[in-house]
Amino acid sequence: MTVNNARLSSFVIAIQSNLIQRPARRAPLLLWLAALVIAALALLPLGYLVIRATGAGYDKILDILLRPKTHEIFLSSVVLAASVTLAAVFLGVLLAWLTVRTDLPGRKIWAVLTVLPLVIPSYVGAFTLVSAFGPKGIVQGWLEPFGIDRLPSIYGFPGAFLALTLFSYPYVLLSVRAALRGLDPSLEEAARSLGRSQLRVFQEITLPHLRPSIMAGGLLVALYTLSDFGAVSMLRFDSFTRAIYLQYSASFDRSVAAVLALLLVALTLVILIFEKRMRGQARYYRSSSGAIRPARTVALGKWRWPALVFCGVVTLVGLVTPLAVVAFWLVRGTLAGEVFNLRLDVVANSLIGSGAAGLMAMVAAIPIAVLAIRFPGRVSSWLERSTYVGYALPGVVIALSLVFFGANYALFLYQTIFMLIFAYVVRFLPQAVGSTRASLLQVSPRLEEASRNLGRTPLQTLSSVTVPLIRPGLLTGIALVFLTAMKELPATLILGPTGFNTLATRIWDTAAEAFFTQASIPSLLLVMVSAVAVWIILAQEDKKAPR
Repeated sequence: MTVNNARLSSFVIAIQSNLIQRPARRAPLLLWLAALVIAALALLPLGYLVIRATGAGYDKILDILLRPKTHEIFLSSVVLAASVTLAAVFLGVLLAWLTVRTDLPGRKIWAVLTVLPLVIPSYVGAFTLVSAFGPKGIVQGWLEPFGIDRLPSIYGFPGAFLALTLFSYPYVLLSVRAALRGLDPSLEEAARSLGRSQLRVFQEITLPHLRPSIMAGGLLVALYTLSDFGAVSMLRFDSFTRAIYLQYSASFDRSVAAVLALLLVALTLVILIFEKRMRGQARYYRSSSGAIRPARTVALGKWRWPALVFCGVVTLVGLVTPLAVVAFWLVRGTLAGEVFNLRLDVVANSLIGSGAAGLMAMVAAIPIAVLAIRFPGRVSSWLERSTYVGYALPGVVIALSLVFFGANYALFLYQTIFMLIFAYVVRFLPQAVGSTRASLLQVSPRLEEASRNLGRTPLQTLSSVTVPLIRPGLLTGIALVFLTAMKELPATLILGPTGFNTLATRIWDTAAEAFFTQASIPSLLLVMVSAVAVWIILAQEDKKAPR
């Protein structure tokens, strides 16, 4: 009888859980309208590309697509994106597990240090790696007394792979670490009580629950790699972004660049579909009260010191080396008596543009994420996916698309800071959507149901219940957009008003002319300001979302 009662109770709970997951009402019309407007604005660059490409005619489009050079660029971009994503997932998952679940010596310090490579812009990291490890670089100078006259070239695929992996793996690390901290430890404890080893528990319980966070972080890494301009340009790797930029800058006929960009959009859609299918439809809030307590610390035993060396090597190459090279330039220039020229308005421009972009992206992310999670369906899913298109496009494509629409349809916004901020939002909106989505997944819909049952409208519930509960995710999204907008280069160069300089453009202008000493001050300032954004992101990890 007791067994039957237990089964009946489980059955009732399951039915209640399924009923709770269904939205009690349709999404408010205002929410739909807001999401549709945001998705349409995010797809503006795609509209520009279609107009440019179709203007070339079918025969020319086919000719461009059949060129061997196009195939070569496509293959090299896919190989780079896949390689960087796999390496970033390996580093991110392993570092997250070491810094959250194990007795790694100094794990709280490593938890901060292993995230900080995120503050290094890819172009700064690229030319510091060239300066340190390239032929005739700093390391080679140290090795000359030992008869080593030249190190292997770092240009091309090896350098691009190393730079993009080192400065993008924190996207996976942050996502997986947040998932590990929110995972109910009773699941793993139950598996261990059944005799499972620690390795089998990780493979059968922990890893499947981490799959959505791994896919979310991996998606950002893949799209970041496809859209990167600074690192591939510095390291002379032929990717879509570099080819598109060269076509735009060297030719009056921009149809070739538009076709290449559309091919990049098609590749992005394939990645988005793959990520959606791999992510699955699991929920991540608890149906019951659960166990809100830390998981048991795993003893590393004989692997303790190899793990410490691993963390040290990653931090040395991804953080210490770039900062040390920049500091070397600064000290050398100071001793040589160079005069540093950096105006305060450059710093102010960076802060204002990036801060405004972060706030606007957060506001835009809320209706997209709420529709996708609370009112799932084909339309809401594609509205969410549409915001990711801009993240995979090079900044130069987004900038030129906005130049086209601004000059033809919104002349009052042309050559203003508002157009630049809008470009930042289109470019980095997925970061705000992703963090907001992750927080919303961990909030039980029961809380919103209770609010509506008390007479509040859906929009009142959204503003008074949902938004406060997902505040950590919103702050993380603001910080991520701020961080990446500070580093954005092509869009700032093209859309910035006349005389509008930022830390990113100042670094690029001086480094491109090999004035590395002049680039050191804005590089260090950019890293310091970006570190504040990373601190905000890390601070949100301690604020658990209600289940």
